[in-house]
Amino acid sequence: MLDVLHREQVALRIHDGAFSAMDLTACHPRTGERLSTMKLMVQTLAAAGELQRDLQRELTYDGLRAAEAKGSKGGRRPTVAAAKTETIRTAVADLLPEHTADERDVLAPKQPVTLDMPGKVADFLRSADLEPAERAALDQGATVRRGRGYTLRMTAVPAVHRQLLDRCQPLDGGQGLPAVPAQRKARREYENRVNAHEAPA
Repeated sequence: MLDVLHREQVALRIHDGAFSAMDLTACHPRTGERLSTMKLMVQTLAAAGELQRDLQRELTYDGLRAAEAKGSKGGRRPTVAAAKTETIRTAVADLLPEHTADERDVLAPKQPVTLDMPGKVADFLRSADLEPAERAALDQGATVRRGRGYTLRMTAVPAVHRQLLDRCQPLDGGQGLPAVPAQRKARREYENRVNAHEAPA
């Protein structure tokens, strides 16, 4: 953003807070380039902000997993008991002339689930031709560092996870591509996680 402002000769100053009166587009009087100290400060602030966001995501995810392990469910508690809700739904449905018994058996849409996608799978999919929903889920994933590699903590409905899994099938070899053991192992890890969430309870 600062590069665009500099190119358009627009000055940006912060008037409130710790950095008030600071000119983030200050330039060297002779060269006209942005001051290296300003560049460093902006990059440092951006890195700190990104770190804070990633830590918040990780802590939120860990808290949700811990609560889930204790049997706690997130979200607002229902104000009407489940048995009473079913009675009301049945009574209202019976009043509708076009109602059929089959309509009550239609399954609700599946809720999004959060799965850790191995980095080798994510790297392959980033260069693949994806549908908008698949690309959005991939872009919104949170990177979690794991030693030398990483995983992508991604939230999507099970159908999107399954589609992404199908798209990384070439990592198993075939279609003119050699099978790389590390990539094949990463794909199977992701496949196991997808299958675990799709398996009936």
